[in-house]
This record gives sequence, C-alpha cells and structure tokens, in this order.
Amino acid sequence: MAFSKNDLLINPAEESNRLMVRLKDDILNKLRKRGAVVGISGGVDSSVTLALCAKALGAEHVLGVMMPEKDSSPDSLRLAQKVAEQFGVPHVVEDMTEGLNGLGCYRRRDEAIKRVFPEYNSSYKAKITLLGNLLQKDSLNVFQLTIISPSGDKKSTRIPIKEYLQIVAASNFKQRSRMSMLYYHAESRNYAVVGTGNKNEHEHGFFVKYGDGGSDIRPITHLFKTQIYQLAEFLGIPEEIRRRTPTSDTYSAEQTQEEFFFRLPFEILDTIWYGWEKGVSVEEISDALKLRPEQVENVIHDIKRKKAATEYLRMVPIHLG
Repeated sequence: MAFSKNDLLINPAEESNRLMVRLKDDILNKLRKRGAVVGISGGVDSSVTLALCAKALGAEHVLGVMMPEKDSSPDSLRLAQKVAEQFGVPHVVEDMTEGLNGLGCYRRRDEAIKRVFPEYNSSYKAKITLLGNLLQKDSLNVFQLTIISPSGDKKSTRIPIKEYLQIVAASNFKQRSRMSMLYYHAESRNYAVVGTGNKNEHEHGFFVKYGDGGSDIRPITHLFKTQIYQLAEFLGIPEEIRRRTPTSDTYSAEQTQEEFFFRLPFEILDTIWYGWEKGVSVEEISDALKLRPEQVENVIHDIKRKKAATEYLRMVPIHLG
C-alpha cells in the first residue's frame, strides 16, 4: 500500500485507554503519588493531558494550574479555565508577573532588544521568529527580531548572537518559574507533575530544560502534533481549543509555533518526519504530499539539524565519578 498521510492515523480510543492505564499505574504505584498536577495553557497538548489524567485518576485527584503573566494572551487563561471546568478538574490561577519582575526577566530581555532597536520601550510588542519556509529552500535556522509600535508599525532584523542569547535566556525564566510553581503545588499535595510536551517539541528541542521540559511523567512525547489532535477530538476537547493556532505564548507579540520554530504546518512536517523514521523513500513521501523530492529533503535535513543541536536538552546530567 502506498505511503500517505493516513499512515499517521491512530486508534484514539485504544491509545487513550492505554495511556490512562499507564498514567494510573505509574503515578500511583511507581511514583507513589496521590494524584497529578498539570500546567494548563489553553492549548491542545495540555488540554489532552489534563483530560487523560482526569479520566485515569478521577478529576478530584488532579489539579490544573494556570500561570499567566503580563505577556500572555487573555485567551490562554480563558480556554484553560474552560477545559478544566469541562472535565471537572479543580484549578488555580497563579499570576507569574511579579515573580518574573523580581527575577529581572522583562528588564534583561528589554535591555537586549533596545540594543538592537533603541526606540523600543514598554509600549511596544516584540517577538522572535525563524526566517524562511522549509519548502522554499534548505536554510540554516536564522532568527529574526520583530518589534511592533503602539501604532502597529513593524520593524524586523536578524538578531546578533549576543542579543539573541540574552533575550532567550531572560524569556526562559518564564518556563522555569512555572515549573517551580507546578512542583510547589505537587509537593504540597504529594502529587506528580505531568508533562504536556509532544513528540515535535521533545525531539526537536522546542522546550526549556528544567522548565516546561521538567516533569515526573511524560505521557504524550511519543505522539506527533497531528496525533494529539486526533486524541483531542476523541476526548471531547472544546472545538475552540482544537481550532486554536498553536503559539508559544512567550513573547508580547502574537507568535505561532510555526513561525517561531517549526517553519512548516504540522500536517506536512509530521508526515515527512514519520515517513523518514519508518524508512519510506523521499520519492514516496513527496508523492504522498505532492511535493518535490528536494522539498522533502530540506525538511529531513532540518529535523536532523535540530535534533543534533538540541541533544544536550534531552541528556541527563553528566556524572564524572
């Protein structure tokens, strides 16, 4: 049978049941915890994870934690509350802005942005994106900084490495402080922290080490984003969440995951990635997607580069004994 997008289809009922059985056994017996804490952002990954935990452990043994800060989209909090209420999960809101201010997150980030754009101030919005589309050419990952004035005027430029590193390091306070908050709530209840990262994020390195990459158990890191959507539909995740464009919700300007990191729609990326992993030829993959072979090769090269460049994120600490 010819390779196609349908090869990525899973049996969502069987997979959901398998994950729920594993979640219950691993949390209660291996980790010896009483329940689960899930950081919920209004996105499809955390919503699916919350639903699985609620069905596996009982909603009363799960806590949803919403952690907005001043750059977050209001939709993130609203949708996170919506999914928690749908599944009957107790939830709390922890505004992270004051803590991030104390850590110097915004100040350190803005210092770097101002070195690139001196006119930038707190009335502006900003974001980082990756240049280019992988289907157009095989290119290195070059990051661009964009600022948006109060009147809506945009300015963009390639970011010097020093400023890029400072902006990212400062912004990573957000994920690391959120993980600290999750562990506070988990430890105060003897619960486990359940991670919400999918395969695209985990294997591509689209996470912060000891931030959103930190957890006690990772139930969905084996699933591609498109497979997460299959589970979401089966589990009854609100359509508004399933239709929402995936964002990083890290920078003040609206920024999709595609423009920030992946440079390709998930439907195409996942099909190429899955085919490559299964040993399907470039020609078969390109036929299935109606792409040129060189376009498929561009995507495979990018996957390999990102996996290699971010291997350190997935490594356990090195012991020198």
